[in-house]
Amino acid sequence: MAALANQLPIGLSIAAVLLLIALGLTFTFGQMGVVNMAHGEFIMVGAYTAYLLQGAVGGQSLLVALPVAFAVAGLLGLLLEWSLIRRFYGRPLDTLLLTWGMSLVLQQLARDVFGAPNVQVTAPAWLVGGVDVLGVRLPHNRVFITALAALCVLGVWLYLAKLPQGKRMRAVVQNRELAACSGIATGRVDRSTFLLGSGLAGVAGVALTLVGPVGPGLGTFYIVDAFLVVVAGGLGRLRGAVLAALALGFLNGYLEFWTDASLAKVLVFVAVIAFLQVRPQGMVALRGRSLG
Repeated sequence: MAALANQLPIGLSIAAVLLLIALGLTFTFGQMGVVNMAHGEFIMVGAYTAYLLQGAVGGQSLLVALPVAFAVAGLLGLLLEWSLIRRFYGRPLDTLLLTWGMSLVLQQLARDVFGAPNVQVTAPAWLVGGVDVLGVRLPHNRVFITALAALCVLGVWLYLAKLPQGKRMRAVVQNRELAACSGIATGRVDRSTFLLGSGLAGVAGVALTLVGPVGPGLGTFYIVDAFLVVVAGGLGRLRGAVLAALALGFLNGYLEFWTDASLAKVLVFVAVIAFLQVRPQGMVALRGRSLG
């Protein structure tokens, strides 16, 4: 029982990581139908941003890296959308091939700049160690990632619910044609959505430096998990992404306890496929109206 209880914070931290990496993809995939295989490379960009800043800023580099990584990854995503992706809207297979090619280009660029070996980002002293709560060990870095994920979800919810830009985004997700007929500049909304989604991926990259090394292939380890969260939660649905990340995080954490990491990923993938056979629209479906 003690071992099972100790898996709770591990499962929660896995869920927080999954939520961070999938949060931006939820809207770019759900709104524009773009199968963005380069989303993992935006995560890598955020992680390398933290690596560069640790030498320039020092002990508080992690806190400085969060907004800087958001800006760098967001602007890179905006540039990619403006220059290439917007020409392929409505052609999901073409966007898959295009973004996959861009991911390879970005990975090779990272190898040329930083080298092929992984690098390490040193965690601040206040994130080293942990605290015991009711006999359960809570590592400081995992608690920080969970709090960061909760803060990002709150920020996205406020953006969608309170700001005019967020309301326009929700309108485009629900019905692009009707939104365009209502006078909403859907192209501008797409660009702002891609900026937001790519920036959140950069934030996720900073968080991932606390749990492992940074390398050119960092994003490839998480891109499939991100799509699993998005599809299982429901396209473009914030609440669905949160629920799916929690479910897959705890499932992965406990399966790793009973088996191993590789087999756990396979079993999670099988579980998602089985779930989608029962509920293909995901956990939270987009509500609509019909005459039937």
